[in-house]
This record gives sequence, C-alpha cells and structure tokens, in this order.
Amino acid sequence: MRMDVLVLGGGIVGTALALSLAMKGRSVAMIERGSPGGATSFGNAGLIQSEAIMPYPFPRGPLLLVQYALNLKAEAHYHLKDVLHVAPYLWRYFRASTREGMLKTARANVPIFGVCLDEHRKLAQAAGVEAMLRPGGWLKVFRTQKAMDEIGRATLDDLGPFGVEAVMLDRRGLAEREPNLSEAAIGGIHFPTPLSLNDPEALTLAYARHFEALGGKILIGNALTLGERQDGWTVKTDSGPVSAPDCVVALGPWAPDLLRPMGYRVPMGVKRGYHVHMRPRGNARLGIPVLDTENGYMMVPMANGIRLTSGAEFAHRDSPPTPRQIDMIEPRAREMLPLEGRVEAVPWMGARPCMPDMLPVMGRAPRHKGLWFNFGHAHHGLTLAGSAGRLLSEMITGETPFTDPKPYGIERLS
Repeated sequence: MRMDVLVLGGGIVGTALALSLAMKGRSVAMIERGSPGGATSFGNAGLIQSEAIMPYPFPRGPLLLVQYALNLKAEAHYHLKDVLHVAPYLWRYFRASTREGMLKTARANVPIFGVCLDEHRKLAQAAGVEAMLRPGGWLKVFRTQKAMDEIGRATLDDLGPFGVEAVMLDRRGLAEREPNLSEAAIGGIHFPTPLSLNDPEALTLAYARHFEALGGKILIGNALTLGERQDGWTVKTDSGPVSAPDCVVALGPWAPDLLRPMGYRVPMGVKRGYHVHMRPRGNARLGIPVLDTENGYMMVPMANGIRLTSGAEFAHRDSPPTPRQIDMIEPRAREMLPLEGRVEAVPWMGARPCMPDMLPVMGRAPRHKGLWFNFGHAHHGLTLAGSAGRLLSEMITGETPFTDPKPYGIERLS
C-alpha cells in the first residue's frame, strides 16, 4: 500500500493531524496498535484550554518541596524506586521553570493556543459533531481567602498581559454559576472562553470516522517496525506493509522508543495521571469543569458521571499503577460536591508526555528526509491537537505555516 503520508499514533494528536491532511486531499494511513483515542487521550479533563498559555512550573517553594518529597500532597506523587529514572527530566524541568523560562514558553504558546478553539471547531464541524464542544469554560475555585488572594491574584496577573478573559467570583457569584458546589469553595476564577467535552474518546473516534470517510486508512501495526527506504518510509501492519514519502511520529509518551535508536535524544518526562468517575448524589449536577486549586484535582461532568482527575505522578512510564492520589482526592471532592460511590472499580491510568520546557515537539526531523515530529504536548494534547494538525499539515503540504515552527523544533532541546 502506497500513501502520501504515514501518521504513527492514533491519539487525539495523531487523529487530528490525519484528518487535517485528509481534508487537504492527501492520502493518509494512520498506524495505531489499538483503537484511536484509547491510550493517553482517553483520560483527561476534557478541556480545550485556550487560556492555558502559562506553563505549569516546577515548584520552588521550600515548604512545597518538602511536602512533595514526603508524598504528602495529592497533586504530586512519585515512586521512590524510579527516582534515578525521572531525575534527569526533573532537573531540566526545574531549570526551565524560572520566571524567564516560563515567559519564554508562554510567548511560544500564544499562537498555538490562540487558534486551538477555532481549529477544533473546524474539525468537529467537518465531522458533524460540533455539538460535542460544550461552551461555558471552567472554574478554578479556592477554599481559603489566602489562596484566593495569593494564587488567584497571581493567576490574573500572569494571564492579563496575554488578553485572557477571566472573571473573579465571590461565594455568591460561584453559587450562581454552580449552585451544587458546597461552601467549601469560597470563591474562584471563571474562564468563560474554553470549551469542554463530556466524552473525549467520542470526539477522537468522530474525527477518526470522518478521516476514514475521506479515504483515510486506519491500520493496526507496530510503529517500531518503521524503516527508511529510498523513496520514503515503510511500516508493517496487519494489512501488510504501507509506505509513504512522509511520516509523522505522533506517539506521545512512546515517541522516544522509536527515535532513540535513530539518533534523536528526546529528554521527555512522563507525568502519569489517573481518573475515576463518581455518581452524583440525588439531583446534584455540575455544569462545567471545576479545579479544586488547593488539592490539585479536577471534577468534570462526563457522560459516565463526575470524572475526578488526579495531579501528576512521577514514575517510570511502565511501572504498575498506584492510584493513591485518587484515594486522597475523593474525600476532598465529596466535600465540594454531593457524590455517591465510584462508577469503576479500578481507576484509569495514563501517561502525559512532557518536555522540560513544557512546549511540544512539532516540525521537521533535522536528520531524516520526510520525517516529522508531533508529540510532547504534556497536559494539552486535546487542547493543541487541532493547532498541531494545522501546523504540521501546512508544513507537510508545502504551505506557509500559520506561525513560525522554530520554537517547537527538537533542536531547541539539544
């Protein structure tokens, strides 16, 4: 089978790119080892976060660092046995988390976050599922006046220069917005512009169906069988070998497995995350996603119930799951919203692929003709899938990209 482009990886990032290329008339084969959207993309807060321009920095407060070191905080957890494995990434992440480094990342984020809503709307409209994109934004709520004064004000100060729309709410305003939130939340910040989903997997599958309707091929295969040939690239699939002059690596946390033997140093870290769905009690409901700031988790209204999403776990990507953070946040969530028992017996776990500077790797591979990168979107794979799809598809088809791709090149990490 001969195609124009191979896309390795069928998460939301790879699927959005495959669909973007197909909409430009390219023949595309997307290689996936399972169902599209079934791995890392399956578990997230369902947010398309147009406001998330400032990166998540490595904490620098001495008290916080001690609490993290003792695994006392729900928003971060680590495996002691994996410390040596994760330490190189954490050191680079720490070094990148200066004020100057954060602002550099934020400036690079502006163009790709600036189009993220429009690009998803275009893809969703083409796929006939624009109704999946829920308006209303999300809430960042606070339990104490101290947190509201310090964290809330710092958030507004950080985002104000970038033109982010945000509204500070007192307890009354919060109750009007989300009447079922308890008085544990004394106030918050409403970001009204972002979109959210009640089933992230369903959006990925809808994009995949439209991709196939346009003639795209979704093939079961192993990306690690990728081989270079004189006229491009080939990979083995259950349907036989498929080849193309261009190939995009969109493998998320598995990208280094393929690229390391090819001579690319990818200093990726993995922030593992968990989620579980809770049943609302009685007629309790939640209209939009809510972040419990001081406890580092989100509550998100989903098709299966209220999804609780954990903070970050620092461990080897393939280490056995340890959903301790879910156990820590569940009682906090019950304080915030009337909830019954869990829907699933076992929490879901996934791995977020993070680069030290919290920018994705997008663009041309510097040492291999026809090879492209599209991975490392960290907490924002869903948010940036449409933006990345547009950028890569414009580059691959020879159009002028809507923004300079240089800030996202892998060369910056050498």
